[in-house]
Amino acid sequence: MSLLPVEPAWALAERSQEHRWLVTGLWSEQAVGIVGGEPKCCKSFLALDLAVAVASGAPCLRRFPVPRAGRVLLYAAEDALHIVRRRLDGIAVAAGVALADLDIQVITVPVLRLDLASDRRDLADTVARLQPRLLVLDPFVRLHRIDENASGEVAPLLAYLRELQRRHGVAVTVVHHARKGGGAVRAGQALRGSSEFHAWGDSNLYLRREDEELTLTVEHRAASSLRPMTIELAQRADALALEVVDRQELPPVPQVSLDERIIAALAATDRALPFAELREHCRIRTATLRERIGALSASGRIVKSDGGWRPAGQP
Repeated sequence: MSLLPVEPAWALAERSQEHRWLVTGLWSEQAVGIVGGEPKCCKSFLALDLAVAVASGAPCLRRFPVPRAGRVLLYAAEDALHIVRRRLDGIAVAAGVALADLDIQVITVPVLRLDLASDRRDLADTVARLQPRLLVLDPFVRLHRIDENASGEVAPLLAYLRELQRRHGVAVTVVHHARKGGGAVRAGQALRGSSEFHAWGDSNLYLRREDEELTLTVEHRAASSLRPMTIELAQRADALALEVVDRQELPPVPQVSLDERIIAALAATDRALPFAELREHCRIRTATLRERIGALSASGRIVKSDGGWRPAGQP
């Protein structure tokens, strides 16, 4: 017989841990969720912007900071690979980074079906081997041949993605279509198919277009949400990417300092990090990292052990 773990109520933590972000304000750490909207609302551009931001550490939409960069695994089922490359190139230019420097791994099989056990196994094995921080699947409708209106058919596929998230600590972003003419209901309720989609997400981003104005709505399960904002697909020289239009009207998003990025990278692992590995996590110049490590060590926030650097007080 195996007993479930229990704790007396008085011993439970009085406060939840500080909320952690994959992209500050937009996507929670290790969250599953939907990028949703009607056709031609730039859903794929937004998903790719998340990918470039996470892989580079540059702010998403040129505004929302990324505390710690990491690998991205992407499957773009609807667009030809050269189109995906061109879009990523434009977004990288807008972010001020080179696509060749980004750890974005693209799944290139022509068909991937999550309703097939063999394909689920292959995807799980790929995630296990590559250990991405973010998995992007675009769009959901190309990943199966089930009835999206049948909760009993949708739920197992979403449960499989939730299992991937929990087993491998990966955030999962799924691009999904909204019903046409769904502007009279809440954004999440306008998603096409079963209500399972809306209920599943920890972080959800919804795009709506009214005339020529594109609005982004953000929802989180465990954090307060930003109010809707206007964005646009802007061409700036060689850069074609989404950007926030009404920056001055948005509440400020806390910027993540370089020292906080270093501390977060060290705290995210249960072992000390050698200098070279810490530099790879933070993606900063060697001289800059040496300077900040010296300051953090002098202030007692990090300590050096035989294996590398770790936060002060971490066993």
